[in-house]
Amino acid sequence: MQAMVFEGPGKPLQMTEVADPNPGPGQVLLEVKACAVCRTDFHIVDGELTRPKLPLIPGHEVIGVVRQTGQDVDRFHKGDRVGIPWLGWTCGQCAYCLGDRENLCDRALFTGYTLDGGYAQLMVADQRFCFPIPEIYDDADAAPLLCAGLIGFRALTKASTAKRLGIYGFGAAAHIITQVARFQGREVYAFTRPGDEKGQAFARSLGVVWASGSNEMPPQLLDAAILFAPVGQLVPLALKAVAKGGTVVCAGIHMSDIPSFPYSLLWEERSICSVANLTRSDGTQFFSIAPDVPVKTTVEIFPLSEANQALDSLRHGKITGAAVLVPG
Repeated sequence: MQAMVFEGPGKPLQMTEVADPNPGPGQVLLEVKACAVCRTDFHIVDGELTRPKLPLIPGHEVIGVVRQTGQDVDRFHKGDRVGIPWLGWTCGQCAYCLGDRENLCDRALFTGYTLDGGYAQLMVADQRFCFPIPEIYDDADAAPLLCAGLIGFRALTKASTAKRLGIYGFGAAAHIITQVARFQGREVYAFTRPGDEKGQAFARSLGVVWASGSNEMPPQLLDAAILFAPVGQLVPLALKAVAKGGTVVCAGIHMSDIPSFPYSLLWEERSICSVANLTRSDGTQFFSIAPDVPVKTTVEIFPLSEANQALDSLRHGKITGAAVLVPG
């Protein structure tokens, strides 16, 4: 098969012919139909996430069709369409797994990081960590739901019942979660790169009540804020923007360092929390609500061979919505 392969930091992905994978016990072999491009992918390629398997096939927002099943597979059959997320395997035995916090599993493996992912024509996945995809979505539109949607949804739940919600960084995750938040009756305030009038217009088209640069204060204090932008300097700004008892949720796997800030910004029971990975329960909940909203994704499609261009466009904020790679 053909795959875009990562050999190490500082090296662009290379289109390479590699052996077709074979499904082991409990695994399915998938023909990849679409794979969205995530910020985590360029954090891996840029060397900011430092422990990938090498060589590696990136990609963890995958839509595929089952072509073959391994021994003991009972959830899916040949021809089924499924989605594969970032969380690719857990041990099921550690304290976190046994405590319904499998996202924190001590031995977890991750699609497109410690497991080969979807920047390829074929891939294998553990049947336990695959999701049936609602029929209302085509392949390319469904792909961003597997990370931007799922981890974004987990971040939204960390914001609890916040009525006024700020979202910093208006990309793939933000444009999905804004729709869910509005469906839930929340007010959304969008923060983009300063001067990003296109991004602010995009946010307004999705029904936010206010959109401006991340260096601006909202017209009223927020109940919670979610940071999808991996910029530590935004944390003090978000704390300043939330009211007493407010929460700032850091949703990225990687973020630049948070600078020091006066205790007064944290006082009055404000809090900062992070989101790590996702659970299968997050997926079940999200895919039950997404068709009801209905969540609609905005995507820019690239052929698989242009994965480097897609990553570069995302890295420099040139993508509206989500970039999606399509093999063939």
